[in-house]
Amino acid sequence: MYHIRKARIEDAQAIAEVHVHSWKATYQNLINEQDLSNTTVEHRQIYWETILKLPRQQQPVTVIEKEGEIVGFISGGKERTDRFGYDGEIFAIYLLPSFQRKGLGKRLLKAFAEEMKELGYQSLLIWVLTNNPTHQFYLNFGAEKIEQEQTTIGDGTYQETAYGFVNIDSLLDKLIARGL
Repeated sequence: MYHIRKARIEDAQAIAEVHVHSWKATYQNLINEQDLSNTTVEHRQIYWETILKLPRQQQPVTVIEKEGEIVGFISGGKERTDRFGYDGEIFAIYLLPSFQRKGLGKRLLKAFAEEMKELGYQSLLIWVLTNNPTHQFYLNFGAEKIEQEQTTIGDGTYQETAYGFVNIDSLLDKLIARGL
């Protein structure tokens, strides 16, 4: 049985572990090994401890658990570029590889969209590495491709694509229509 809840400060290490393991599995064929290996649980734990100390409305983080173990999370907040007319942004969404393709990403996305709506956001943006096949996930729920640009990860330069959900209500309608 899966349980979705708001993250707490004591979740920082578990979130960091999911983040690093999922990130490395997802990007192993998309990012150079050296750039991939620079991300450690220790660094990510410090990062998540910092995030989880912020007021929730500044950067909400939601986790999904199975039998008390965190297997995925989603995080976001105010859109960071102010270039595209979106007010909210998904900064990270990760599931451990063995928990992917089970509908849990949809459940996380729905919980996050509901919270962002409660916080007054009306739209969402997400950046995805262009070669990452998971971009189809966002297109399936009505995201529109917005722009591509270069990003630096470690010593490498990679292309990423912005996708946007113009209306959180429309996103929630599509998620609910799919039985969530």
